[in-house]
Amino acid sequence: MGIVKEFRDFALKGNVLDLAVAVIIGGAFGKIINSMIADVIMPVVSIPGKADFSNLYFPLNAKVSSAVEAAETAGTPLSLAAAREHGPVFAYGSFLTETLNFIILAFCVFIMIKIFNTARKRFEAEKPAAAPAGPTVDQQLLTEIRDLLSKRG
Repeated sequence: MGIVKEFRDFALKGNVLDLAVAVIIGGAFGKIINSMIADVIMPVVSIPGKADFSNLYFPLNAKVSSAVEAAETAGTPLSLAAAREHGPVFAYGSFLTETLNFIILAFCVFIMIKIFNTARKRFEAEKPAAAPAGPTVDQQLLTEIRDLLSKRG
């Protein structure tokens, strides 16, 4: 029975519960941020031009180059996935897309934290100031000693 009690104490510690709540909230928050980027920000970014660079690449051998030329002759560009089937490619577009997504994500998180901190400062400013604490026992004794000395002299 000792191991069951020990496990119960471990599982019900505040730190473990706080961590579980943080993971759950973090997962939900991640979905909100991803939706904001994919459904709100990226369509606006895409208005002036192409925001998905994932199919930009350089062929690294002749076989891929000939496949790219054949696809362009047919009138349809060769996708990155199809180009990779023919051989190695330098896929710089995927890196650019992921970098852009990261910058947008970091900016969104920054703005949300800034809003949260501003609201927290406002709520803390609205709280009434705590009454000053009375003198400590040492301070009371020193005050009494001072008063006695001033009466003597």
